Amino acid sequence: MPIYALGDLVPDIHPDAYVHPDAVVIGDVRLGAEASVWPTAVLRGDDGYIVVGARTSIQDGTIIHTTARQPTLIGDECTVGHNVHIEAATIGDRALISSGSVVLNGSTVGKGAVVAAGAVVSPNAVIPDRAMALGVPARVREGHEVPDDQWEYAVGSYVERSRRFRAGLRRLEP
Repeated sequence: MPIYALGDLVPDIHPDAYVHPDAVVIGDVRLGAEASVWPTAVLRGDDGYIVVGARTSIQDGTIIHTTARQPTLIGDECTVGHNVHIEAATIGDRALISSGSVVLNGSTVGKGAVVAAGAVVSPNAVIPDRAMALGVPARVREGHEVPDDQWEYAVGSYVERSRRFRAGLRRLEP
């Protein structure tokens, strides 16, 4: 699998984390226990660092980057959907960043919050805990609160899926 050091910047991947062979992890990237990184995801910690918490899934095609001034911090038990772009932002525990969304520099997504599919969270925006943000630019849906246990299944299914892939994935040559 393509895991690269960049000078003195070396990924720190928990032994129970799963990185798919077609994902790319470069530089100062820290993956927590049972975190998973799926095909074609790219985590590039070249200017600053990236932290992915325990039991968090980074799904196919996602790009996570950082800046020298702002790290990218993704909490525990988050689901980061397919083709997401996160750049120098903070994502709280148990948040869902839905497919095709963008979370930009300096923004914060609160614990248990949802960024809807295709939404764009503007630089320095704040999405409160358990809020839902939709649209371009993303706006919080007033009067909507995400239930505490909303993502139990998604988190657990990706932890189990990573175990299945670790045990049974094999490359077939033509």
